[in-house]
Amino acid sequence: MRFSLTALCLVVWCTLAAAQNTTDLPACATSCLGIALERSTCAATDTACICQDKPLQASVQGCVLQSCTVKDALVNQNVTATSCQAPVRDRSAKFNAISTSLGAISTTVVALRIAYQHFAAPTSLGRDDWFILLLLCVGLSSTFLNSFGFVSNGIGKDIWTVPFENITRLIQFFYIQEILYFAQIALLKTSILFFYMRIFGHTDIRKFIWGTMIFNAAFGVVFIFIAAFQCKPISYFWTSWDGEHQGHCLDINAIVWANAGITIVLDFWMLTLPLSQITTLTLHWKKKIGVTLMFCVGTFVTVVSILRLQTLVAFAKTRNPTWDQFGILTWSTIEINVGIICACMPSLRLILVHFFPRILGSTRQGTSDLSRYYVKSASNTGNHRSRRHFGTESHARSSNRDRGDAESASSDGPEGVSQGIMFTKSFNVDFHDETRLVPMKSLDSPSPPDPTHSKPQGPEDNW
Repeated sequence: MRFSLTALCLVVWCTLAAAQNTTDLPACATSCLGIALERSTCAATDTACICQDKPLQASVQGCVLQSCTVKDALVNQNVTATSCQAPVRDRSAKFNAISTSLGAISTTVVALRIAYQHFAAPTSLGRDDWFILLLLCVGLSSTFLNSFGFVSNGIGKDIWTVPFENITRLIQFFYIQEILYFAQIALLKTSILFFYMRIFGHTDIRKFIWGTMIFNAAFGVVFIFIAAFQCKPISYFWTSWDGEHQGHCLDINAIVWANAGITIVLDFWMLTLPLSQITTLTLHWKKKIGVTLMFCVGTFVTVVSILRLQTLVAFAKTRNPTWDQFGILTWSTIEINVGIICACMPSLRLILVHFFPRILGSTRQGTSDLSRYYVKSASNTGNHRSRRHFGTESHARSSNRDRGDAESASSDGPEGVSQGIMFTKSFNVDFHDETRLVPMKSLDSPSPPDPTHSKPQGPEDNW
């Protein structure tokens, strides 16, 4: 004899309630399960059969989504998962480890870059350094949000296992993180463009760099504005999930996809800017390859941006945002931090060459003062400061024809000890490229400088 629908639902939910010691079950879900069981071969008391019957579960889920509120649907899913002893999924520790470790690495490389630029480099901090420092500050805010905002409120867990108030707080943090992400992308590209300006600022490509910088600034401001005001009221962004509030929002998926697409195109464009200048450099072909490879390091950021696109697919269709947003948050964190590390790679190379000259091929040998050449900045009173240039050899030639009498007069000391040395009418200085990758201005010289008017290069001429 067939149970009536009401009796069937009562038996089913008594069974499930006993399995998890709770009677707090949505009535709408009870009706949905009863209807589904009428078309199933599972007995109402056979919990194992109900849990393993995928068509039954899909039927119940579809009915619940149509008949129940969002909160009731989540309660039903939690009861079902608990009764069926489904594994509890949690990736929050993994997300926290990725975010914290990458944040620590980024902080370290930026600190090394700034310290080297301030204490050892021949130039003071440039605009690219200040923007990377500003980017780090914003990035640390994101790292803090990842650890104390997302992890503590349920990221990497199934949404039905997360308390309702935590869901609201997590979406609030996602709103803030979205704005910070757009700001970080703009700051990263600005720092790289100012780095290009430092290197290629005296060439015809300068106008393209400025044009790209203006576009990047406008691109960043527009998306920050859109992210901040995409919902009306703004609070609807984090209260809309429960279906109990009124408001409207722009299509967040369209916003995220548009930003990702423009970012990738801009990455490729910014890669072509320096590579287009490689052929104009008067360098040995091996060094040109080295410079090209260094600039191509930036493609890692583009690769990460492309990999991030796959997470946007799940983001667009998710009914389990606390679980599915793990991907987009993780790849966004990787993208920003890899970008910071890549932007600091030239400075890191100079630091490594400075401390490990033998390993990295420096020509510096010994600690004698003869192996060190000091270059005085041509603009010593400005922002540029004199620094020590290592790995440089000076070859001086004495001219006895013009200075013979002067040199004889300077050797009146006891036992012929010279009291002074009058150097050369002309000299050559060979820069060995280990600590300064490319002496940029000298590369653009149409002809070798006149030896009789040679002068040391200022720090602004070297990179």
